[in-house]
Amino acid sequence: MLFNSIEYLLFFPAVLLIYYLLPGKVRLYFLLACSYLFYMCWDAKYALLLLFSTAVTFFSGLMIGRAREKRGKKGKGWVVFSAVINLSILFFFKYFNFTLNNINTVLDWLGKPALHPSFDVQLPVGISFYIFQALSYTFDVYRQDVRTEKNFFKYAVFVSFFPQLVAGPIERSSHLLGQFDTPHAFKMENLTSGLLKMLWGFFLKIVIADRAALLVNQVFLFHSYYSGFEVIIAVMLFALQIYGDFAGYSWIAVGTAQTLGFSLCSNFNQPYFAVSVADFWRRWHISLSTWFRDYLYIPLGGNRRGKARQYLNIMIVFACSGLWHGAAWTYVIWGLLNGLYQVMGSLLKPKREKLMKAAHMRTASFSHRLLQSIIVFIFVDIAWIFFRAGTLAEALDIVRSMFVFNPWVLADGSLLAMGLNSQEWTVLLLSIAVLTGVSVMKEKGVSPIRWLFEQEAWFRWGVCIAAVLAILAVGLYGPGFNASAFIYFQF
Repeated sequence: MLFNSIEYLLFFPAVLLIYYLLPGKVRLYFLLACSYLFYMCWDAKYALLLLFSTAVTFFSGLMIGRAREKRGKKGKGWVVFSAVINLSILFFFKYFNFTLNNINTVLDWLGKPALHPSFDVQLPVGISFYIFQALSYTFDVYRQDVRTEKNFFKYAVFVSFFPQLVAGPIERSSHLLGQFDTPHAFKMENLTSGLLKMLWGFFLKIVIADRAALLVNQVFLFHSYYSGFEVIIAVMLFALQIYGDFAGYSWIAVGTAQTLGFSLCSNFNQPYFAVSVADFWRRWHISLSTWFRDYLYIPLGGNRRGKARQYLNIMIVFACSGLWHGAAWTYVIWGLLNGLYQVMGSLLKPKREKLMKAAHMRTASFSHRLLQSIIVFIFVDIAWIFFRAGTLAEALDIVRSMFVFNPWVLADGSLLAMGLNSQEWTVLLLSIAVLTGVSVMKEKGVSPIRWLFEQEAWFRWGVCIAAVLAILAVGLYGPGFNASAFIYFQF
């Protein structure tokens, strides 16, 4: 069930209404049933996999707590048990065939016969998200960051909470689990603020992301027919597409949860305003970045064992991040590129600062920050090519084709033959302008929703009605356009 589908637009209001009509004691079970129904809309049998992962991590948490209470031990064996079981599930469904194909490639180089066992299984939607969320609970119990949860149903809702089940944010038990302890009273502020966040998410997804995808898909699918500025524009629009797609999902998830009285963590913080690649990753997919920081980077030693070890840890973390996104070398290279950017940025920082000082650059000025953001955007865009391309060869072809100098395509009508007509371009550019304006407000510490609430009622309602009408008028959906899945559903 996609957020941008008719089914969800029927499902969500029904859940919201029944949730607040029910007695507080049964709301937990209602949310659990709704969450599993939501997940089973993709493939009912994989709900058993979700339930199994939930049971393993819940049981492991109980045993860790019991080991600490009765024998004074930390229960490390149960952490290992939970991690091995859950990561084995993830490996089988997501990485088994990828691993086997790579082994067969090596065997072919060595002149050895190939291994033939393989499994043609559908990747369960959201498996990487809910397994990481469940595992974080086990780790947190072991580290005594949270208490052991003894109510299985409450823990099961934490793992399967439908707004963020299939594409995050990846919540921590320390933040979300306790919110199921007591029923949430209806608050008009939660309803209005949540609906506005959902509205913004729909705008990002069906007005910006899905429209940009028309051009991006055209160029990446037929990349041999395009070159120079045509490819550059497609790559830049993919950066906006994936942001609108994923941030759009996150805002709908956060807004949906808020209407029910729950608070989810923020997953994005104006990432394309970043002044370094490290800063970009503090702003992009924050729940995953902090997950890898807390459960992999720091346990590996972080920055506590010298620069060489720190750089190695960064590369390991970003290689794992690439693999988390997909079982393909293009994702691994995407991750390694982002890691390499950070390592090189750290190595060159002293020389860069010395050069800026010698040139008397005004590092605190708007122009300097703008230049930094443009440079970061370029580097991040180059990495996005490997993320989007189907194969490594395709990615390299696209990179090479960017170095053709053909500025005339910007004025000879070529851009109108890439999947978007003049009207679509106008809508896209105006939408990007709106996104930029809202992002500038947030970057300056101004909450657009709080600002809107401070205005007169006629203005608030006018903005909301105009936004709804704009999405209905220019959003991509309806009989002629199938609701497109969110990009991160495949992870």
